[in-house]
Amino acid sequence: MDRRSFLKAGLCAVCAGTLARPPGPSRAAEAATLRLKKGAVTPHPSPYFAPIGSGAIRCLLCPRHCEVDPGERGYCEVRENRNGTYYSLVYGNPCAVHVDPIEKKPFFHVLPTTRSFSIATAGCNFDCKFCQNWEISQARPEQTRNFLLTPDQVVQWALRTGCASIASTYVEPTIFMEYMIDIARNTRKAGLLKVMHSNGFVEKPPLEDLVPFLDAACIDLKGIRDAYYREMTEGWLEPVLDTLKHLKEAGVHTEIVNLIIPGKNDSQADIVDLCRWVRNELGSHIPIHFTRFYPRYKLQGLPPTPVATLERAHAIARREGLHFAYIGNVPGHPAESTYCPRCQTLVIRRVGYRTQLVHFRDGRCSKCQTPIPGIWKRPGTQETGDAAGG
Repeated sequence: MDRRSFLKAGLCAVCAGTLARPPGPSRAAEAATLRLKKGAVTPHPSPYFAPIGSGAIRCLLCPRHCEVDPGERGYCEVRENRNGTYYSLVYGNPCAVHVDPIEKKPFFHVLPTTRSFSIATAGCNFDCKFCQNWEISQARPEQTRNFLLTPDQVVQWALRTGCASIASTYVEPTIFMEYMIDIARNTRKAGLLKVMHSNGFVEKPPLEDLVPFLDAACIDLKGIRDAYYREMTEGWLEPVLDTLKHLKEAGVHTEIVNLIIPGKNDSQADIVDLCRWVRNELGSHIPIHFTRFYPRYKLQGLPPTPVATLERAHAIARREGLHFAYIGNVPGHPAESTYCPRCQTLVIRRVGYRTQLVHFRDGRCSKCQTPIPGIWKRPGTQETGDAAGG
């Protein structure tokens, strides 16, 4: 069953975003500032297309290169050909708006203990069989309840809610690329970071438009086999690897998430090859999160990932020379925390989303002074200190 049929079968439960109430303004003032409307669509012309004749266009945003006739949409369902001009239908109308711990993205080497103002629109250019947000990722914007938030308002709300960053997340954020770029232009002068959690399935020119304003990216490297990508996501591998290499070239702080699914991408050969690619192409300093799968969406018949499988992946990563390997979705596991790669001192302790800076000062292990790669300060502020005073 394809994703359109799946939704038509009655499983398209649509999520509305929720916004943590900031201090200060009354509820009436909030209501005047934020509007929530079912199916709100705000067409915005896109630069990422080329005419191909007879009013049809070719989308140039992601590697699918959808050829779209007048009145039709691309695979992601959020871009429409209107009389030969391609429009984004998700500019300024996010359906999910939350204040999250930065560790939820997950970023472990970006402003630990801070909060991130997190947004998503409807739509995605993948159809992952294990998607935990399929209710919005596989929906059109007409099917979701959407906030009306301009890029300036997103920055204002991030400041009002005490966030240190703005995250594009939950669905594939490059499908709202124009909106993300306009938000990102304003973040640094507001003293905020701009981050995203992405599947990395994007063409290089639009990514190049974003990276001058992007501070950090968490990329899902879902597996190291192209066949796995095609079976599980309806995408393919090579563009994701290219995105990771381009982020490295552009100097964007990058972390990787590898969701390990029993019987699908959990073999020793898969993990070894993935770790070696990361080490050889990106570097041993790249944080990698091996994340536990729980049954979701179209894979509800599979069991959760055994913790032993995650521990094996973690051990392989360390053996292959990756200094910062983590285990995710297992709250309280020691491999949630950050250790100095030189002296193995506990630097940052994590239990779920509870984070404590232990032996950490000015981006270094405070025991041996080894630098810990990451982003440890907001624009115009001092480095994070050492909670243990060491």
